[in-house]
Amino acid sequence: MQTKINQNEINMLRAELELLMRERQSLLKVTGAAAGLIAEMDSHDLPISTIEAADLLATTINSLSEETLQDALSAVHAEIIE
Repeated sequence: MQTKINQNEINMLRAELELLMRERQSLLKVTGAAAGLIAEMDSHDLPISTIEAADLLATTINSLSEETLQDALSAVHAEIIE
């Protein structure tokens, strides 16, 4: 009986981990696309409210670790060009 309970717990944890990994991949794609959008924006042509929203987004993206940002860019097949 104990083995069955442990196997059920393992299966539930495995399913939850798979769900979290799919969600992470989706969030990485959104983040990568947002980073690409911010990188291509010309703030001189935007209304101030849009600039403020873009600044908030850029600040949030910039707070990511380098590894996470690279994962996000890779998820959308983009790269940082310096």
